Amino acid sequence: MTALDIARLSTRDSDFTARLDGLLAWEGVSDAEVQHRVETIIAEVRARGDAALVELSNRFDRLSVSGMDELTLTPERLRQAFDGLPEAQREALRLAAERVRVYHERQKPESWQYTEADGSVLGQQVTPLDRAGIYVPGGKAAYPSSVLMNAIPAHVAGVKEIIMVVPTPDGVLNELVLAAAHLAGVDRVFTLGGAQAVAALAYGTETVPRVDKIVGPGNIYVATAKRAVFGQVGIDMIAGPSEILVVSDGGTDPEWLAMDLFSQAEHDEDAQAIFVSWDAEHLDAVAEAMARLLPTLEREAIARQSLAERGALIHCRDEAEAVELINRIAAEHLELSVADPEAWLPRVRHAGAIFMGRHTAEALGDYCAGPNHVLPTSGTARFSSPLGVYDFQKRSSIIHCSEAGASSLGPTASILARGESLTAHARSAEYRIKS
Repeated sequence: MTALDIARLSTRDSDFTARLDGLLAWEGVSDAEVQHRVETIIAEVRARGDAALVELSNRFDRLSVSGMDELTLTPERLRQAFDGLPEAQREALRLAAERVRVYHERQKPESWQYTEADGSVLGQQVTPLDRAGIYVPGGKAAYPSSVLMNAIPAHVAGVKEIIMVVPTPDGVLNELVLAAAHLAGVDRVFTLGGAQAVAALAYGTETVPRVDKIVGPGNIYVATAKRAVFGQVGIDMIAGPSEILVVSDGGTDPEWLAMDLFSQAEHDEDAQAIFVSWDAEHLDAVAEAMARLLPTLEREAIARQSLAERGALIHCRDEAEAVELINRIAAEHLELSVADPEAWLPRVRHAGAIFMGRHTAEALGDYCAGPNHVLPTSGTARFSSPLGVYDFQKRSSIIHCSEAGASSLGPTASILARGESLTAHARSAEYRIKS
């Protein structure tokens, strides 16, 4: 059995904080060279539109297309992909899509109003975005689950048009991804990737319509481009590598926990898997299970590098210290593999998604539990939330003053406006004061 290369930490160690900080450090901002390349690509797309998209796709995705018609997929092609799947895959996609839809239906915020005593009406109106753009990764791996998680909340929110871009290196189309797009209600698909796809969605070209918001994960070029176009369009987040934090009280099968940790480590070499327990023997048992099971993975090399560079097994003093670590790390995925996870929940302040109890594998949340798997990473769960219906809607304030209400509010507005030396503001309010 090959030895497991993973950091072993103890909260009792004098250098614990420094070592943990080092493991958690992730620089999500690209270097100057990447930023320069992305800025150049964005400028090309803005200046030359479709022609730039064709040229860049041929260069970066090793294609040989001559026009945007070859980079456009029709709804009929998406339907064909769905119909052509094996029945088991079609049913799995259907079940996952329905569960995601049902969960997100419960998120829909309501517009509201209230009437004051003088007849003035105040409120909030919730409206969907007109058009959303969804970036779906291609290349090394294809993620039909990401299509469902990004498109279905947009559909539930009432977005009028959903545009999907997905790169197809060497011209290879993933039928599962296309089938998921059909099932999730995607309106148009362009086989574009990288910074050029983000630029097309943000600024529009002759063929690709400009969207109001861009969501979905991608590589460093995609993340850099999303950051660059923010303000021109909305974005969901700048996502870092996948993360999982598993906390166990010693009562869960070590093999289960090992595989839960691998489920994120196998994503890519920069992914992070951390295990925390106050039971030293349990920690050793999990480490042994990881060393034994790691060679059985198809993506062993990726998972092994991830664990060696960013993974950790942490021995803490007690349950209270485990809670402190949970909130310090603010992980994308948190598994509470303990006897009474409900008792822990009120103390958990920072986590993207919380998986409760011994039987709730993080993988279930990735595919079919219902809640969204697009989650804040790199500690941003301290201030960010999972993708949801609310990301595809906006709120407008409603103010409808009665004559009496305008007269009553006028003096207050006038005094404050004159205090700011804004005379027109003051007089505008004063005109409506009944003498």
